[in-house]
Amino acid sequence: MTVFKTFWKVVKKYKGTVILYTVMLIVFGALNMTTGDNQTNFVDSKPDILIINNDEEIGITKNLIDYIKANSKIKDIKNDEEAINDALFYRDVNYIIYIPQNYRQDVLNGKNPEINIKSTGDYQASLAEMTLKRYIKIQNTYGSKIQDEAELIKSINNNLSKKSEIQITSKLDAKKLQSQAQYFNFATYSIMAIVIFVVSIVLASFHEKTINKRTIISSMNYKKHNKMLLLSSFIYSSAVWIFFSIMGIVLLGETMLTSRGLIYMLNSFVFTFCSLTIALLISTLINNKEAISGIINVIALGSSFLCGAFVPAEWLPDTVLKVAHILPAYWYINSNDLLKTMEIINIENLKPVFINMIVVIGFSIAFIIINNLVSKRKQKVG
Repeated sequence: MTVFKTFWKVVKKYKGTVILYTVMLIVFGALNMTTGDNQTNFVDSKPDILIINNDEEIGITKNLIDYIKANSKIKDIKNDEEAINDALFYRDVNYIIYIPQNYRQDVLNGKNPEINIKSTGDYQASLAEMTLKRYIKIQNTYGSKIQDEAELIKSINNNLSKKSEIQITSKLDAKKLQSQAQYFNFATYSIMAIVIFVVSIVLASFHEKTINKRTIISSMNYKKHNKMLLLSSFIYSSAVWIFFSIMGIVLLGETMLTSRGLIYMLNSFVFTFCSLTIALLISTLINNKEAISGIINVIALGSSFLCGAFVPAEWLPDTVLKVAHILPAYWYINSNDLLKTMEIINIENLKPVFINMIVVIGFSIAFIIINNLVSKRKQKVG
């Protein structure tokens, strides 16, 4: 009990650090909830287009212009190349369409006249290009079979008027799922920082030469002493996990009490245990508290940035993600990202998540083995 009580006395000295990282998690978790509450609706976006028509605005040519007008915002700019280029440069227009001379007659003769364009190359320009290509494709399809202009225009417009019906079959709340994943992803940093920092520093205090000597000459068995330290570290890490799980329930509500939420908590427990094994290894390798503090910042921040805790993994370069595979945080975060896209929670769908957990457990076992080897070597040297 002496070791147990001493462990928690040392932990109390670093309660400020625990509170700091906890507050960070709560603040960022709350911010994610706030941004998630903003309703994301689809807004029909129309690109800014300039049409330079070198043909007569009648018949099939007029039909093309009318279609573009209906699906974009037409800009009126002086027909001067310098003014046109300036408008493109300053994004006053996204897309410029040059309709050539004799366009109407060439289409009616079964030809495919070339339409020159200028583009800003952004997503609005891409939308304008899709609109133009759709019209031209349909026009060419019917133009090769229909010679009468009125019939051709009617067929083109009938085809263009057809709209796809979209049905949303999923009843999942995407905002809540996103909030869950963001909370547990950001918890990567808080869990690693709180568990590794405190456990490493506390164990380093017990490993100091003066403390070690007192332990050796005391009546307490050295193995029992170490078991008590391990038990205390495990209880502390479990307490951190329980607290963060409760905070997740408070911030995210009833979604955490579903099977999905329980898997999130199980995944975070596996990762918390892995963080504990890292802490044990660091405390065995290094006794300098200042060095431990620097190393932990590198591990916690590095893992969070490289593995997708702060920046979503889908936004990270492939080379970064390949490097991240050697870190347990990558597999933990990957499970969170898989869970948020999972419509049905069942054993089959959860296989990749369980595989990721096994990988994290594998990391934990590796750290324990390395820790034991280092400890034995240090004892022989001592």
